[in-house]
Formats: sequence, C-alpha cells, structure tokens
Amino acid sequence: MAKNMQVLLAKRPNGWVKETDFEIVESDIAVPGPGEVLIENHWLSLDPYMRGRMSASKSYAASVEIGDVMVGGTVGKVIASQHPKFKEGDHVVGSTGWQLYALSAGDGLNKIDPDAVPLSTYLGVCGMPGATAWIGLLEYCSPKAGETVLVSAATGAVGGVVGQLAKLQGCRAVGIAGGAKKCDHAKTQLGFDACVDYKAGNLHDDLKAACPDGVDCYFENVGGEVMDSALSVLNPFSRVALCGLISGYNATEPYGQKMIRSLLVNRVSLRGFIVFDRPDLYAKAIIELVRWVSQGKIRYHETVAEGLNDAPRAFIGMLKGENLGKQLVKLT
Repeated sequence: MAKNMQVLLAKRPNGWVKETDFEIVESDIAVPGPGEVLIENHWLSLDPYMRGRMSASKSYAASVEIGDVMVGGTVGKVIASQHPKFKEGDHVVGSTGWQLYALSAGDGLNKIDPDAVPLSTYLGVCGMPGATAWIGLLEYCSPKAGETVLVSAATGAVGGVVGQLAKLQGCRAVGIAGGAKKCDHAKTQLGFDACVDYKAGNLHDDLKAACPDGVDCYFENVGGEVMDSALSVLNPFSRVALCGLISGYNATEPYGQKMIRSLLVNRVSLRGFIVFDRPDLYAKAIIELVRWVSQGKIRYHETVAEGLNDAPRAFIGMLKGENLGKQLVKLT
C-alpha cells in the first residue's frame, strides 16, 4: 500500500538552515472522518516566511513545533471526502504542509479551476505571492502612471509580479536582483525597464543611474544594505511597501538600517503588511491575476524541485537566492 511521506521540523536552526534541521518520515495514509477530506498533494510551495516559522521567536504567526509537519502551501486533489463542500476529484489549494497526503477539515481550503491556468500557478503568480504583490503595490503604494516603481528581489515570486503590475499601471519599473542572468531575465522576460545587479558592487550609484528621476514607490523584499541603497534614492512623499527582509532571516545578529533618516527627510509613507491581513482584497487579487495570466499579460517563471525528499535542499537554495521566480516542489 502507498504510504504518506512527511517532512518534520527536527530542530530549530541557529543561523543558516541545514538539511539536518528536518526529518523525513513515512506513515500510513489517514482515513477522513465526518467533515474531513483526504487530499493527495501535487505541488508544494517553498516561501521565505517558512524560515520564521522554524524559530521560536514571537511573530505574526505561530511557530512550527519540533516534530510537527513543516507548514506550507499546497495544491492537490481530493481523493476521499466526508465534507459537504468538497467532493472526490476537486482540485484544491490550501496550507496542508510538507507531505504527500493530508487530512483537512476544510478550513482555509479553496477549490480551484485546473483549466483556467496551470495548477502550479495557484501557489505562485496566481496564489499567495501574486496576491502579496497585488495588495502591497496597488493598495499600499498606490502607483500613478508615469511614476517610478522600484522593487527588490525583482525576479522572485513576489517581485516579478510587482514589476509587471507596475507596468500595467503605466509606471516605469526598475528591479534589483542578484547577478547578470537575473537582471537580464527581469528586463527581457518580465518587462522591467531597468534592473540593477546588487552583486556588481556599485549598488548606490547604479540605482541613481537607473532611477534618474528618483523613486516614487518602493516594494521591499530584502532589507539590509539593499534597503539602505533604495532609501537613498526615494523622492519626497514616496511610498514604501515593506513585505519582507529576507537578507536577515538567517542572521544571528540584527542589521541596523543606516538610512532611516531618509524616511523623515522625504516624508515617506512606509507600510509593513502581511497579505492575509486583507482577506477583503485577497479574493479580488486572485481573480484578476488568473485573468491576466490566462491572457498573457503577466508572465512567470518557476524553479521546480522533484520529489518531497528534495524539499529541504530546495528550501535552503531559495533562501540563498538560487531560484529564479517561484520555487516549487513537484510531488507527483
């Protein structure tokens, strides 16, 4: 008989995550009881927020406990159901974790159309990362046509959507990415007007050259030195959407931002946000993103690891910036 495979949190990382921080186990596949569904997962999402869940420090969401299945978004198919809202054969997206099969009582589980867009995109451009880009840029930055929008981690799952949304609003889109290959991808495949390679060692001057009229909206995913350089080119009354600080997720000592004075001098509006704080906008964002992707107005790229056994390695690689676009694990 088939077995369920799960990736558990074995210990809390100190600094950079290691593969030994995870444990892979097998168990019998559960049988759904009244009000439950059994899902065969096809795709697993790997996202930076998971690093925070591995720590015991207080945050906006609960930590994963030692010995528990790692948290994560999944797309799969219902293979058995005793739930009135779901039937066998339904495709669903939810947060059922790093495992091949999952029981769910239906909380946070949503049906998806497998014919509208590829199933994998419901974890990326048409899922939580895409909605994060949509809400952060359109709701909190409110870009106007003709303005300059700057986004860090421009070829990541969120940043790549931000740049394309900016172009759809009639803005000039400038990205920050690591390496010539990623910058070329941002410009040729995602439609950015310019992209600055932070690894080239001249970030401040290169940003000034790429943004000769300054920056009106900044979408922050990285923090650290990248954020300091971006703050130095902001225009008066610009807007910043603070989405992530991935450069510090594995740090053992906090980084002190040096350019905070720019927020005062330029009277900048900075908004930190968590995408799930806005359920009123989430569904609208997904509907629009599915339509734009199906129409070819938004493009995307996926980096795919094969099999659940490879999830820990792929997760560590994503934290190091080795992925291009959305990092996924194909489970079936």
